[in-house]
Amino acid sequence: MSLELNDDELLRYSRQILLPQIDVAGQLKLKASRVLIVGLGGLGSPVALYLAAAGVGELHLADFDTVDLTNLQRQVLHDSRQIGVSKVDSAIARLTAINPQIRLLPHRAALDEDSLAAAVAAVDLVLDCSDNFTTREAVNAACVAAGKPLVSGAAIRLEGQLAVFDPRDAASPCYHCLYGHGSEAELTCSEAGVVGPLVGLVGSLQALEALKLLAGFGEPLVGRLLLIDALGSRFRELRVKRDAACSVCAGRP
Repeated sequence: MSLELNDDELLRYSRQILLPQIDVAGQLKLKASRVLIVGLGGLGSPVALYLAAAGVGELHLADFDTVDLTNLQRQVLHDSRQIGVSKVDSAIARLTAINPQIRLLPHRAALDEDSLAAAVAAVDLVLDCSDNFTTREAVNAACVAAGKPLVSGAAIRLEGQLAVFDPRDAASPCYHCLYGHGSEAELTCSEAGVVGPLVGLVGSLQALEALKLLAGFGEPLVGRLLLIDALGSRFRELRVKRDAACSVCAGRP
């Protein structure tokens, strides 16, 4: 991939290049970046759409599921024509139509410990857009081991959460520092329900945090947990410290 911006790219990304926080230098950083998106559902949809549109050069797309009719209320990456199709293939078709100048690498099978470690090692940043505790724990452990920043989002019913965990920052907690006592008995959206615009909001914020980390501007949500109350349209922020006794990240420098 060329390390310069061609005329089409300069025009395509002109509105964000106008921002002094991004400029041409930031856009080149985005073009050179590789990102893994774990889950192409409600959260992964806006993440993939906005990162592709923003010109992140290489998106690694991981999801073993197929598109279902019940997904379409919130998973805006897919449409009725893609029911029964692999979510990865559905995503590739949509993202290619939006921006044919980026690279899309598929992971259609479920990632086990080894394949997840390899997938994380191959990118610069990971976005966890999954919907279950086991996957989030596995993704977090792989990011800590590889020293890769992780943007984590969650949404259920009318509540959302967002945080950034960055092993490169000695003060940053990891996902396990916060949720190490979570349980696989936790409800999912298919059991408890969720409103579509909420996952769109959380996913859009995940994409924004990713752009900040990749292009090097702003203040990422490292050491902070953003809580979203969609019912009351309220946002709260909690400061989160690294757990010195964390079984996942305590051994890292």
